[in-house]
Amino acid sequence: MAETVEFSILGLDSLTAKLESVTYDMKRKSGRSALRRAAAVIAENAKARAMLLDDAETGRSIADNIVLRWNGRLFKRTGDLGFRIGVKHGAVLKDGGELSANSPTPHWRLLEFGTQYMRADPFMRPALEESISDATNVFVSEYEKTIDRAIKRAARASGGG
Repeated sequence: MAETVEFSILGLDSLTAKLESVTYDMKRKSGRSALRRAAAVIAENAKARAMLLDDAETGRSIADNIVLRWNGRLFKRTGDLGFRIGVKHGAVLKDGGELSANSPTPHWRLLEFGTQYMRADPFMRPALEESISDATNVFVSEYEKTIDRAIKRAARASGGG
């Protein structure tokens, strides 16, 4: 059902060297912050793409329902940091469905994956593919900034700077 996208980041030598001098806890905290900012780039692109598909007459907005959430399950299982970007409310309309902007939009799956009667018009997958390099750059720059700050704080605390 869900596709996986794998990629590698090249040119992180300076960041890797700095990580050696920072504690495990700081790596997790700053890594989570940097990863959130990187994922926000992808989420914003997905929202922009979803706005093009939203029907103003219905009042329901797929773009308003795109969310960025911490993947606690992944972290508990593997210790890896991760965020999920998706459309909230699931695929079921409850109580006949209201028509406010933040009401459920189960039809997003039909648009994203298509049906036997309708071709797919994806917006989430292309948002990831289009934003991956920008997100990677944001992650690297944000993570390096927080690591630099942590190194400076550690040097000040130890009386070295």
